[in-house]
Parts: sequence; C-alpha cells; structure tokens
Amino acid sequence: MKLAVKRPHRTVAEIVTVLVAVVVAFPLYWMVLTALKPEGEVLSTSPRPWTLAPTLDSFRRVLDVQNFGRYFLNSVMVALIVVFFALLCAFLAAIALTRFRFKGRTVLLVMLLVAQMAPVEALTIPLFFVMRSVGDVAPVFGLNHLGSLVLVHLAFGLPFAIWMLRGFVAAVPVELEEAATLDGASRFRFTWQVLFPLVAPGLVATSVLSFIHAWNDFLFAKTFIISASEQQTLPLGILAFFKPDQNDWGAIMAGSTLMTIPVLIFFVFVQRRLVSGLAGAVKG
Repeated sequence: MKLAVKRPHRTVAEIVTVLVAVVVAFPLYWMVLTALKPEGEVLSTSPRPWTLAPTLDSFRRVLDVQNFGRYFLNSVMVALIVVFFALLCAFLAAIALTRFRFKGRTVLLVMLLVAQMAPVEALTIPLFFVMRSVGDVAPVFGLNHLGSLVLVHLAFGLPFAIWMLRGFVAAVPVELEEAATLDGASRFRFTWQVLFPLVAPGLVATSVLSFIHAWNDFLFAKTFIISASEQQTLPLGILAFFKPDQNDWGAIMAGSTLMTIPVLIFFVFVQRRLVSGLAGAVKG
C-alpha cells in the first residue's frame, strides 16, 4: 500500500493558508474575548489573550440600552430591503446590458464603472442636501427616515451589483434562449424559469456583499438620521458606549459581537452558493 506524499509547494501553501486564517480570525477572537472579560481585565494595562472568569455583563449592558431591539430591527429592515431591490434591479439591468444592443450602451457601462470610483466621503455632504430636498417631496425618503438610507445604499450598491451580475448573465449561452423561444417560451418565462436559476450563484454572492455593506453602515446613518432616535440603526446604538471620559470597551465589543451574528447566519445560509458565485465572478 503506497502512502500519499505531499509535494513541498502544497505543504507551504497549506501553512500560508493557516497563517492567513489565524491573522484574519484573531481580531474576531479578541472582540469576543473582550466582550466576555470582566471590566477589570478589559481595563487592565497588561491584557491577556484569555480569561479565567468569563462574564455576560457586557452583553447585559448592551441589551439594556433603550430601543436596542428597535435599532436591531431597523438595521435588518434596511439591509433586507436594500438586498431585495439591489438584486431585482441589478438582475434586470444586467440582462438589458448583455442581451440588448441600444444607443448609449457603452456610455452607460462606463458610467457604472466611474460611479464605483467616487469616494463615499466626498459625496456625503452633497447627499445630505439632496436627501433634505427629497424629503420635501417624499418625506419617507428624507432625513430622519430609514428610506434615505435605503435610497443611498441602492445608489452606491447598484453599479457594483450590475457589473458583477453582467458576467453571469453573459455566461449563459444565447443558444439556450433561442431554444427556449422555439419551444414557445416567452422572454418573461425564460428570464424567471431558466435564466434566473442559472444566475442564482451570482445573485447570492451579490446579496452577501450588499447585505454586509448596508448592515455595517455608520457614515450615512450618522449623517441622515439626525434627531429621530427611533429611526437609528445598530451602529448608532453602539455609539452610546463611546463616552467623553472613558469608553465602555466591553459593551462596545459585545455590541459588535451581536452585530456580527446576523451576518454569520446569513453567510452560513448561502455559503454553498457563495463560493461558486465568487468563482463565476472571477471567470466573468
């Protein structure tokens, strides 16, 4: 019986992979560890990478914050709405840009690419005035409303989502659509019964990135939600533990841990299709 011998380059690759995984996972480990440490250990000048007296006091302080549940629901609502409309609009736009030839198509593609280059920080103040003007016409999309966050996240997320899905749609052979047409399938039926399942991995990958972007947003939430505390999202709720005299790092890390859980759940739910989706995006 022959024993399989690993090649040297494969062993090196595995070691490097493990080291990279440790480096990536260490901040998450330290975040959870700090959330579980008692206050004395958190404030200690000689921090240790372990604790012998774990406690949930930091989590209790976070959950005791007034309207914390409301902040959580607001974040979930914004993230899910952004994901739904981003996928729907990006999917249809990707079909239009891939399957149809029309005047200005190239210009539109270039504009989508340029839109991704604009720094968010440089546009925050102009967007503030835009949202204030929009609120005069449609209050639900104005300042101090969650609609303003949904609108802005869609504006920034759609160009990337369209570019990403465009490669998946282009990978579906045109002959498949022609065969479906010969069989009597309408364009609508082909789109939702044939094309949609084939592009599903790309939709999943795009949904994860859109969800994380909307879920972790702090800049827009801080800029547009000024005085309506009931409209604040979870990152703004954690801001309450940053104090002028001394920050409550245990509660901050506990809140960050609680924020990470929905993302992990969402990731675990779609991780099988996510890998194939990202691979398809690279090939596209």
